Amino acid sequence: MIPRAILVTCICLVSLAPARAGTGPGTSAAEQGVPDYVQQLQRAYGPPSEQGFGSAVFHSTLRPADSLATAALEYYRRFVGSKWQRFGEQAWMGPWREVYSRAKGVRHDIVAELRGIADPDTRNSVPMILEVVEDAAAARAALSATFDAPQVTELRVFNLGDGGAMSGLLVAGRREPAGETVVLVFLMD
Repeated sequence: MIPRAILVTCICLVSLAPARAGTGPGTSAAEQGVPDYVQQLQRAYGPPSEQGFGSAVFHSTLRPADSLATAALEYYRRFVGSKWQRFGEQAWMGPWREVYSRAKGVRHDIVAELRGIADPDTRNSVPMILEVVEDAAAARAALSATFDAPQVTELRVFNLGDGGAMSGLLVAGRREPAGETVVLVFLMD
């Protein structure tokens, strides 16, 4: 886990689809049918949380007609939780902007893609999710297993924060043919 004094992180694997049966409390990841790559992310960045700080990993599916950017924003709001209302949408949306979109045919290499982001605000967050995690090599391997698979057909990166103390990035990826959606939200103060 990343020391909380250094940063606040969340990785969210989410969907707009309803939860499947057998995914409630007390059900292990294996019993829920959670893929190994999601379990790797959970080991690297922690279990589900909607606290607006720490790390959380969720997994589900988007329908083909659903926008990945819209889903990313929805789960950013969900992760921030009550802080969204407390600080106001304008604060959270002020820094929100897309800073990278993986072009078709580009080699899938999430670590290199993140390191290559030119946006200065987002670029400052990249080392925090790649190097300042406990067992950084395992965390990078989990990111690669999630976002570099050939099934990933769409990948977008957004800058985000609260317009003040919190800043970070959001990585959203979609896998086909099932529409599995992975959203990684990273916030630090």
